Amino acid sequence: MATTVLNEEILEAAVTGGSFYGGGGGGSPELGMRLGKMALEMKRAGDSPSGSGLTLVDLDDLPEDAVLLTVSAVGSPAGKGYHAGAEEYARAVRFFCEKTGLKVSGLIANECGGLATVNGWIQSAGTGLPVVDAPCNGRAHPTGIMGSMGLHRVKGYESIQAVVGGSREEGTYLEVLIHGSLDFADSVVRQAAAYTGGLVAVARNPVSASYAGEHNAVGAISRCIRVGKAMLEAHHGEERILAAAEASRGSLALRGVVAKKVLVSSGGFDTGVLAVESGNETNELTFWNEYITLERTDGAFKRLATFPDLITTLDLDTGYPVSSAEVKEGQGIAVVTVPRRELILGAGVRDPELYKAVEQAVGKDVIRYVF
Repeated sequence: MATTVLNEEILEAAVTGGSFYGGGGGGSPELGMRLGKMALEMKRAGDSPSGSGLTLVDLDDLPEDAVLLTVSAVGSPAGKGYHAGAEEYARAVRFFCEKTGLKVSGLIANECGGLATVNGWIQSAGTGLPVVDAPCNGRAHPTGIMGSMGLHRVKGYESIQAVVGGSREEGTYLEVLIHGSLDFADSVVRQAAAYTGGLVAVARNPVSASYAGEHNAVGAISRCIRVGKAMLEAHHGEERILAAAEASRGSLALRGVVAKKVLVSSGGFDTGVLAVESGNETNELTFWNEYITLERTDGAFKRLATFPDLITTLDLDTGYPVSSAEVKEGQGIAVVTVPRRELILGAGVRDPELYKAVEQAVGKDVIRYVF
């Protein structure tokens, strides 16, 4: 049995490594740290229900028929509205259980990211349920269906999703239980996030442990923690960037300055383009929350990486990841890429059909570079 008691040291490593695997998305690391600290404080104060709360357990330690519930935040990281907090995250799990009557045995993150890698911590502290090291995906991804563990290919499957978020003071608070096709449920969740203007808390798509073993990114949280520890042990920005590349089995694609950034926040997504000047070369990154393509766009055009390859921007001075929503014009950045063969990927990003929406969003060929 492998059970890890979650603490401050692991929190920092999980958020740091998670931010790296966020690939431009995956939620705010500042929010991830804040929620993680809230969860730890709840545990110390005795506010957490009895159970296995605030532990990370291996999937193999659970019975095959144990029910796992995905927990996440959905919306636009750059949105100026209300971002769900500790109460909403725990409430989403309780609301789901109340309305469905299902007995849930563990919580899984939807993906890896600065916030996403600790998705489940605050819910665990609020419910006593353990976090299971089997996220839906081992990197961040733009659409909810990509984090749905291949359930969209199960004939007749209908998604159940509990959504909680918004501000009571501003009249945007909502609690919604959605039951329908994955595409429909995903679109309604996005609309709810857009309505609140920020991020909503979601608990969704119960699956058995045996199903997760075949379709999820088993062990990806531990990998985030390992890469995060390597980055935190570095002494300065350049060393941290190289440590991240080495620990993830990736490579440093370029160093440069952001010459131009275009970002549009709409419908719960951040969509845009970065132009990065590196010496005499010009490079372009497109993003749909997460970075989708990296290309050399001067006379020697070349596609350098394509989602689900990991494309991550890191600040040149600090060496820490910076998201697509936060990177600024004039900022010095490094771009590290990790090929998809070195990632732990869930079933949701192995379906070519799901990439049509990605291509439409960023206006780039994606499918032919991946499949």
